[in-house]
Amino acid sequence: LLRWFDQRATDYPWRRTTDPYAILVSEIMLQQTTVGAVVRNRRFERFLETFPDIESLAEAPEPKLLRAWEGLGYYNRARNIQKAARAVLAEHGGKFPSDPGTLAALPGVGRYTAGAVASFAFDKAVPIVDANITRVLSRLFDYHERVDQTSAQSQLWGWAETLLSSRNPRAFNSALMELGQSHCSVRSPDCLQCPIHDFCRTPDPASLPRKSPRRKTVAV
Repeated sequence: LLRWFDQRATDYPWRRTTDPYAILVSEIMLQQTTVGAVVRNRRFERFLETFPDIESLAEAPEPKLLRAWEGLGYYNRARNIQKAARAVLAEHGGKFPSDPGTLAALPGVGRYTAGAVASFAFDKAVPIVDANITRVLSRLFDYHERVDQTSAQSQLWGWAETLLSSRNPRAFNSALMELGQSHCSVRSPDCLQCPIHDFCRTPDPASLPRKSPRRKTVAV
């Protein structure tokens, strides 16, 4: 997987940095925005040009902050990044913590985002599980439990931790995500070209992962 990633990794701008602030911005920006939309419009680069560090972001008036976020939607994400920047200044002397538990205590930062910052900024051996990695692991282990259930989440995070390369966790986590975006995609998995095809247990990748059905809206 690491050899494949070394040869085929997509050159995203957030992969060119180990600055925890920049990585936090990218992770929160990508939570509900597609990679393509962020890359095409240089949203990530333009935001950092406006707010190059946590000090400039922490001090920014809200109208300027929301203008810089314009077009991305879900504006509370921008407010959460600013709250996190202020918390780093107030509680950590302006230095991002590397511990995922401490990172997770920052406003708007959950388990995944904390792990991503710890892994991508500090190369910590911390597992991460997003939608792409969920899809890869569900297919790899032919896992038929509904992945939005608590027990399933525990299993997926456990597998992610077991598989994680302690020698190069930053690249390994990035590789799993990249695999989910490319060969192990939602609608057209390219199993024949997949670098971990020989280890995959599912005979029907398109059927996984399974999720709980959405509740039907009933007019009364």
